[in-house]
Amino acid sequence: MPENEIPLPPPTFEFLVFSLKTQAEIRLGLLKFGEEQEDGPDLPAARHAIDLLAMIHEKTRNNLSMEEQRLIENSLTELRFRFVQVSESVGKSKLAQSAGAETAS
Repeated sequence: MPENEIPLPPPTFEFLVFSLKTQAEIRLGLLKFGEEQEDGPDLPAARHAIDLLAMIHEKTRNNLSMEEQRLIENSLTELRFRFVQVSESVGKSKLAQSAGAETAS
């Protein structure tokens, strides 16, 4: 391995859950990297990451340790709550924009 290459973490269930959780948080606009600004949250992509995590939760039912079960359930609960928050915020923003456009007309 070259000196400047960062080693990859071991492939664990926890890493998989955190990877999907982070992907959803990025798509929801909760995490930002660098100075790039996106147009806004990508709700369909966020929903897809959350749905993938839910599918893994369903497929691994009764086959997880207590810690793994808590991790995936808590992650899903938090992501679903955040998804609703961001969706409502986007809806209010679009409503305000359309009201502003009508006032300008």
